[in-house]
Amino acid sequence: MPGQADHDSERMTVNGTDLEVRRRGQGAPLVLLHGMDTVGSQATYLDLLARHVEVIAPSSPGFGNSARPGDFDTIYDLTHLYLALLDQLPYEKVTLLGLSFGGWLAAEVAAASCQRIAHLILADPVGIKLGGPQERDILDIFNTHPAEVRRKSWADEAKAPNYDAMTDDELVIHARNWESLCLYGWHPYMHNPQLKRWLGRITAPTLVLWGECDGVVTPDYGRAYARLIPGAEFRLIEAAGHHPEQEQPERFVEAVIGFVGD
Repeated sequence: MPGQADHDSERMTVNGTDLEVRRRGQGAPLVLLHGMDTVGSQATYLDLLARHVEVIAPSSPGFGNSARPGDFDTIYDLTHLYLALLDQLPYEKVTLLGLSFGGWLAAEVAAASCQRIAHLILADPVGIKLGGPQERDILDIFNTHPAEVRRKSWADEAKAPNYDAMTDDELVIHARNWESLCLYGWHPYMHNPQLKRWLGRITAPTLVLWGECDGVVTPDYGRAYARLIPGAEFRLIEAAGHHPEQEQPERFVEAVIGFVGD
């Protein structure tokens, strides 16, 4: 597999699928589902979360250094994989936190079953269609100029990843992540037409966090998302775009820990 293992990276087999899993910290368990890219070992928000909880961050099949079986290629596959992972972990319940694409997955998992979920936190998730057939709810990151995607994704573009400074291994992982994102999210584009109907089944206390400057999925999309989940709390993070955990890690972690309790 491409890339090198980090000091807090281990392997886990879930229903026959081999996953890279990053673990850090001690305390109550928090399962972190990554966004469009996997969780980097140097991520500030990872260290900040690990001061309060045990972070368990798997890389989805095809992302990072996780294998992808040849017939594993749908959101359905990912949802059931993570339901199985929650059952396999030695905890009665966990906090489930999903970022962007991982927020979509976390919402799918929670809509299927909240039996293992103590708290649900969705940060700028995609996954639902709100407008009509000709309305674009989610920026088409695959067919929009990279400079425009960057502008829409970050409140401060200086905080965006610098691909020129990445190592060859890091670039390989990024390319692999992007290829897998295309596989799972190309058609229908970044949503499940059925998910909107089933969000009302979520029973876990839910926090929906949103970067106030997100141009990939706007705060209005986020507010509508939150209204579909019974009792969900919606909160904006200032001076952040689609990746508030990276642009404002202190504010992000403060909101997460404040919601779940230290």
